[in-house]
Amino acid sequence: MFKKVLIVDDHDVVSDGVLSVLNQNNITNVVQAQYCDEAHLKVKRAALDAEPFDLLITDLSFKKDYQSVTLESGEDLAAVLKAEFPELQIIVYSMEDRLQKVRTLITTHGVNGYVCKSRKGASELSQAIQHIANQQVFLSPQVENALNQKNDLEIDDYDIELVKQLSLGFSQSEISFVFKAKGMSPSSLSSIEKRINKLKDVFKANNTIHLVAILKDLGLV
Repeated sequence: MFKKVLIVDDHDVVSDGVLSVLNQNNITNVVQAQYCDEAHLKVKRAALDAEPFDLLITDLSFKKDYQSVTLESGEDLAAVLKAEFPELQIIVYSMEDRLQKVRTLITTHGVNGYVCKSRKGASELSQAIQHIANQQVFLSPQVENALNQKNDLEIDDYDIELVKQLSLGFSQSEISFVFKAKGMSPSSLSSIEKRINKLKDVFKANNTIHLVAILKDLGLV
């Protein structure tokens, strides 16, 4: 079982709940942080002191305040820490339940578990701790299909951004302009039109509005 754990959440009630779950699993060496930058520094300091953390439990979203930060989200924190401390196990504990977000955290950033804050969140968090201690990835039931390739349907981050722009009411020519400004490729009007048509075929959508609705239902945008 884990010996030293860092909780990263800017809500005291949530942190106290996570602390209770850890205590139930006989984990008592626990440190808390309210900012991602603070958590990053604590992990680095612990490593320098030869007293490293072996588990981090973090939220994804943090409310902005007067303090200037470098790492704005739990995703930013996970990406940095996994690059610097690959042995550190990370559980994301969040209200977010979009499958694409979960897939990115697991497959791109190497997060070890994803638990949704819900009525069964505490129980699932306890399960996640036990699974990860046994070298197993854990996902809450509502997002467990995030790693199911049958639900991937050839969609990637480019497609997600494309459909997101459509959901905001932008025309294809406007999206082309936005993509060029962001340095995204392909950004030509013809390429965007072809990609939208391909997505409509893949998801059997009658039109772009239907396509946006389908991807929203799937939790992809």
